Amino acid sequence: MAGKVIAVAQQKGGSGKTTIAVNLAVAFLQQGAKVSLLDTDPQGSLGRWFMARRERLGDPGMEFSTSSAWGVGYECEKLRRDADFIIVDTPPKVDADLRPTLREADLILIPVASSHVDLWATEGVLDLARRERKRTTVVLNRAKAGTRLGEEVAEAAAALEAELAETRLANRIVYAETLGVGLGVLEAPRRGPADDEIRRLAAEVQALLA
Repeated sequence: MAGKVIAVAQQKGGSGKTTIAVNLAVAFLQQGAKVSLLDTDPQGSLGRWFMARRERLGDPGMEFSTSSAWGVGYECEKLRRDADFIIVDTPPKVDADLRPTLREADLILIPVASSHVDLWATEGVLDLARRERKRTTVVLNRAKAGTRLGEEVAEAAAALEAELAETRLANRIVYAETLGVGLGVLEAPRRGPADDEIRRLAAEVQALLA
């Protein structure tokens, strides 16, 4: 069976695209799945994480490649043959260059940090995804539990014509700490609540793809 392509897209920078991409990759890897990462963002954050991982572990446990926007279809075609999951990190912009990635995606995840500005930035991605008739899911990231802003953003996100993931990722330092050394939170020395968040999100994504 061909691998599933998960695109992580958001036109606002700093929304947590790379954080979600790498942590899902590690979660799937720990389940025994074959994972490939595809970086289409010229900033190369996903590639830097992968090289840090390779330096730290020797065997990163997953494949990595880069592509220009218009080479995404070709890369995904190759990667689908061997990988169970292909996770694509995209540039923080919405234009014609994003469409080839969305076209390949089986699921589009849109990270939204806890601010209305981030939420407004989802509209362009949602519009492009609708045109391509692709399934989208908004993931609330850096959520602050119990705050009025967090609940307002959650309510506004639910009102959009997009699915809202049940799992929210809290604003935890461990996400940044592990990202910087090429790991996912599931590989941190000590277990914590972030582990459960990522496992729940991975299970939710798999259910959406089933």
